[in-house]
Amino acid sequence: MKRVLIVKVTSLGDIVQALPVVADIKRAFPGVQVDWAADEAFAEVAQWCKGIDRVLCAPLRRFKKARRWADFKAIAASISELRAHRYDYIIDIHGVYKSAIIAFLARSSRRIGYQSQDLGERGAAFAYTGRFGPRPLCNAWHGMRISAGEALGYEVQGPAVYDLKLPEPAKPLFADERAPVAALFHATSKDDKKWPVSHWGVVGAELAERGFRVVLPWGSESERQEAEQIAAQVPGARVLPKLSVTEIAQMIDACALVVGTDTGFVHLAHALQKRTVMVFVATSPSHCGVEAPFRSISVGDGFSVPPISDVLGAIDYVHLDPHVVAAERGSAAA
Repeated sequence: MKRVLIVKVTSLGDIVQALPVVADIKRAFPGVQVDWAADEAFAEVAQWCKGIDRVLCAPLRRFKKARRWADFKAIAASISELRAHRYDYIIDIHGVYKSAIIAFLARSSRRIGYQSQDLGERGAAFAYTGRFGPRPLCNAWHGMRISAGEALGYEVQGPAVYDLKLPEPAKPLFADERAPVAALFHATSKDDKKWPVSHWGVVGAELAERGFRVVLPWGSESERQEAEQIAAQVPGARVLPKLSVTEIAQMIDACALVVGTDTGFVHLAHALQKRTVMVFVATSPSHCGVEAPFRSISVGDGFSVPPISDVLGAIDYVHLDPHVVAAERGSAAA
């Protein structure tokens, strides 16, 4: 085995949670080169993974929205790069038309994808020469690891290894803060996944009372306005300026705690081994949640709004006493 291509195109959280497949493959086949195909909007996330040798990307999402000639030319150029090498295997762990087209265009006689009932778009089946077994009875993230192992003939071992290394920030973040920092990711891509602003205010105020500095990131104008509403309820809270994906990742890495909805940046917090609480309102925690003993936990049943007490209990579970965090910070610096 010399070269493998993983196809997982979008979105941020899904790509983050698929990254442990890389470490699994490299453990099973020492010396193998693993390339990754992603949408340009999320390529930098794959580039943070130390195990990925080459990231292939194209502005697929942007072209779909704007239909610009420059983006079309970039996509055409990316096809040449995609076909520059022959792969022993192509593993499509996305399972939609765009990922299947990428798998089909790449050079390999072994293109493995999901069974028809497990595909996001059934028409994607045209691209595959082989199929994974039936989707395993576990969360989506571990299921991707199992499927890749089935395709390449190895058994998954141990916990997920994300192997991330972020670029260093231009200057140390929160260097002037004496208190540990807690980031609240209140925003999400769909309104039905949101947790009420009033609930965020109560949790933020409680964290401030416990000795944390609360910060609020945002991505759109409506999200900024909601962040301002939450900050008004939380003593000392700070609404951050608009940040790039990399800057948000660096901010997360500088935090002691991340609490947020089922969104990509909260999945990233888990992958960066931050103390993480993920709040589920309208999506399945058993399928999409995060879990690591005393470090990451998912709250909610996916059908209703979780009560404030459950989120505060989850924060207690991840051992977030400011004095403990300060001691950890001091031992890490020693």
